[in-house]
Amino acid sequence: MQGLRLTHKKLAALVATISLIGINGSAQTSSGPALPVIVDEGFGEFVLVSQDEFLMGDNFNEGDADEVPVHRVVLDAFYIARYKVTNKDFWRFIEAGGYSEPSYWSAGGFGEYGELPRHWNSSRFHGGGIPGGGDFPVVGVSWFEAAAYCSWISSQTGQNYRLPTEAEWERAARADDQRRFPWGDSIDGSLANYEFSGGPYEPGLTPVGFYDGTVREGFKTGKNISPFGVVEMTGNVWEWCSDWYGGDFYSSSPTQSPTGPESGSSKVLRGGGWVDSHYYHRAANRNSSFPENRNPIQGFRCVRDQ
Repeated sequence: MQGLRLTHKKLAALVATISLIGINGSAQTSSGPALPVIVDEGFGEFVLVSQDEFLMGDNFNEGDADEVPVHRVVLDAFYIARYKVTNKDFWRFIEAGGYSEPSYWSAGGFGEYGELPRHWNSSRFHGGGIPGGGDFPVVGVSWFEAAAYCSWISSQTGQNYRLPTEAEWERAARADDQRRFPWGDSIDGSLANYEFSGGPYEPGLTPVGFYDGTVREGFKTGKNISPFGVVEMTGNVWEWCSDWYGGDFYSSSPTQSPTGPESGSSKVLRGGGWVDSHYYHRAANRNSSFPENRNPIQGFRCVRDQ
């Protein structure tokens, strides 16, 4: 999908020329379909998700108890990474000395969890040191490492990059119509990397951006793109969110920009991994993991404050 590529220096000028930003966060054009509004400050494309409200949770009555009640959420506008962070992306953080810089790390992260995993370059994890592994999603990173990466981008750009809240993640995946998956309500193996989906890399990771509607290695892919133009929000690897996980949080969640419980033992994950059935790839599905955990089905993407 074509987008409007912006640097932060050009953003104000462009916004002044756009007569209308649609409710799906896209610039409306008179000559063709809406295009996502994108900023790129040298760390990948980030897609605008417009300020609005939506209904969050399992409206299909098919999920787990922690996915209800369906509740109204109002969010400010934000930008979310169009793609998951790749090994190539994360390697820049490593080479820049991100592991040895305490200012990038959340309390409790630096030192205890702030060291390069010994297994990071193993074939199981598609680490950035493996030839040909750069376009695969980075995995085997803890929540602390994912958050530190976002902080590093902030230090390089002067903007505030961070992990998404799970409310932001779900809105970016579903927009306003409570669809089951980012692309719609039905799924088949051409649309995402999940257990027994039948893709050429199964069982295992697929390169980021693989499900784009083209033929890849003789395999016809569908378009795994959300209404905002965000790519592969479900499938391949789970994505870390900023929130502490609370199983009954939805029953008391604030309406305005919820950020999860004040404390907890595990952090929220969204999106489903390559070892999981399609049930876990529903946009309303919730999961969690201890923040220090590293494994080959957990990755992440960042958001940027507007």
